Amino acid sequence: MEKRRYGKSNIDLSVVGFGGIVVMNEAQEVANRMVAEAIERGINYFDVAPSYGNAEERLGPALKPYRNSVFLACKTAKRTKREAWEELHQSLKRLCTDYFDLYQLHAVTTIDEVNQIFSDGGAIEALIEAKEQGIVKYLGFSAHSEEVALALLDRFNFDSILFPINWVCWYQGNFGPKVVEKAREKGVAILALKTFAKRKLREDEKRKWPKCWYYPVENFEEALMAVRFTLSLPVTAAVSPSHAELLWWMCDAVEMFRPLSKEEEQELAERSKGLEPIFPIKH
Repeated sequence: MEKRRYGKSNIDLSVVGFGGIVVMNEAQEVANRMVAEAIERGINYFDVAPSYGNAEERLGPALKPYRNSVFLACKTAKRTKREAWEELHQSLKRLCTDYFDLYQLHAVTTIDEVNQIFSDGGAIEALIEAKEQGIVKYLGFSAHSEEVALALLDRFNFDSILFPINWVCWYQGNFGPKVVEKAREKGVAILALKTFAKRKLREDEKRKWPKCWYYPVENFEEALMAVRFTLSLPVTAAVSPSHAELLWWMCDAVEMFRPLSKEEEQELAERSKGLEPIFPIKH
């Protein structure tokens, strides 16, 4: 599997990241098997969070045999130093490790949250202290708002961002270009979310994929196209969606990866018409 450099570090990450939700609600033996297969396919980047049900408890034991050869990322949705510090240590315990390669502020959504994180006693203090103590190596954030992502990039020298880089959002919501540009300017690594999102779920629509809150790509041809879009941008890695079948589609797609041509970009923009992006930009 292709690997790309993680920001200003000397670390190379697999272009597919293993999304921790994949092992949520699975038996431990199943989780162990999925992780072993992912390692075999060349994945060395794993991402998880406390909010993903029992994913941490499943991923920790499954990753134990490989811990020293993988890049493990975790997150906190807490916004105060005390709570973030407590959650960090709880995650370390659940994941059977004494350090994280990357620790991130999770799903920052509003400017009020940004201000809280950077206020006295805010969560950023826990992240800085953890890095000083060697409990975490790199610091980042995930966000589902362009305004918030840009504000965070201005406020602190993060090592990476985890952000939706998705063809429908890009073409139909103009969502992503400004964030990619600013991260590049600052030399911040870009990790992608929601590569496979196709459109919003309708209220009356039954979920085909129970752990997926949006309507994803429907077949391998669309999966390949979605992966080629995301990885044609200056993205280090794309984190897989929430089901093993979609993870393996992503692995298969990167084996066939080649950058999109200008004609293919135009074709993709056309195909996105009429689809409702999961993150439309606020004007």
